Amino acid sequence: MPISSLRQEYSRASLSEEDASADPLEQFGKWFEDARRAELPDPNAMSVATVGAHGLPSNRILLLKGFDRRGFTWFTNYVSRKGRDLNANPHAALLFYWAELERQVSIEGRVEKIDAAESDAYFMSRPRASRLGALVSAQSAPIAERAQLDANYAEAVARHAEQEPTRPAHWGGYRLAPLRIEFWQGRSSRLHDRLVYNLQDDGSWQRERLQP
Repeated sequence: MPISSLRQEYSRASLSEEDASADPLEQFGKWFEDARRAELPDPNAMSVATVGAHGLPSNRILLLKGFDRRGFTWFTNYVSRKGRDLNANPHAALLFYWAELERQVSIEGRVEKIDAAESDAYFMSRPRASRLGALVSAQSAPIAERAQLDANYAEAVARHAEQEPTRPAHWGGYRLAPLRIEFWQGRSSRLHDRLVYNLQDDGSWQRERLQP
């Protein structure tokens, strides 16, 4: 079957202004809980798109680790490609796609590093093996072979045999403060529901429906 013939009809649900919250963060919370209750694999998986100093976009899948009134938080290596992008251009776009629910949420906004204490607390909550991995991986930098990475990890295990690995300075959290949040619900005949919320200067959210 040619790729052009692949298609899926969407018919599970709808998204009306009457059913959607006036607050996009509350609406995201509702949809996120729906994804958790549906026991979807990695419901907190999201694509994070950044743009570097030369204007070239890049994208990857990360795991959301928290959201509240301040925004959406994840953790990574600050000197990775995404870290370098955010240092040059502190804006990003997130995308959650829950295929089984025929839903997606796209979020755009400004990104800042979270404070060191919050990064420290999360780092120490991670499994020991993950903390050691963060110590030895110069994320996005070239390495000659896998064996060298494994050797670096073994050395870190030995070096920390009698002490807890603590957060390195090159690793920590980011938080995206949303400026635009769009909710997409698949519908039949490709006439999907799209509700977009834009943050206003007074801190309120303006909601409107977009054509599919």
